[in-house]
Amino acid sequence: MSLFPEDDRPKPKNVHEVGQDLSMLSLEEIEERIALLKAEIERLAAARAGKSASRAAADAFFRRPA
Repeated sequence: MSLFPEDDRPKPKNVHEVGQDLSMLSLEEIEERIALLKAEIERLAAARAGKSASRAAADAFFRRPA
């Protein structure tokens, strides 16, 4: 007998692996994965923009005067 009811257990995180077999996923699960991947793409794009801005600022600061 478990100390905690099954309903109170944390649900496993949806993890998507590139190339993963999708045949066993429901339409709802596929939609959830698409939403997760879109959010991750936005997060990566924001990180890229931040790093690009930091690099441009460093380049401008350390550029030798002509």
